[in-house]
Amino acid sequence: MGVNVRDVQAADLSAIHHLMEQLGYAPDEGELARRLEQVLAMSGHRVMAAEENGQVVGVIHFFERPALEKGGEVLVQSLVVNDQWRGQGIGEALMREAESWAESRNISSMALYTRVDRDKARAFYERIGYRLKATSHLLGRP
Repeated sequence: MGVNVRDVQAADLSAIHHLMEQLGYAPDEGELARRLEQVLAMSGHRVMAAEENGQVVGVIHFFERPALEKGGEVLVQSLVVNDQWRGQGIGEALMREAESWAESRNISSMALYTRVDRDKARAFYERIGYRLKATSHLLGRP
């Protein structure tokens, strides 16, 4: 049947929750629903699902990030494909959808962060044409 990439729907919440657990981030479904609603309400953000045979097997969240010190870019905030479906082109299909969206908005730069211990993720991004641009420290304050 092939992968179908589409905007997420409210009915996708449980599948998205399962995917976020696989990514290592597991808020309860109520909190995830609140976050999803907040993200979808923001201009310049997009959340898309990949379906195989009617089953959500991947999700991507990306958004436009304007900047003063450089040209704007589209930032991929999160991408996850169900571990049983990895290696079948689903992640690439989701990334290409984000790239098409950026192009439609006349944005030529894409960026994403991946943890340094996620070797398979980095290898995937490099395979589809992404290269290390910089390293940095992420600082936070509770």
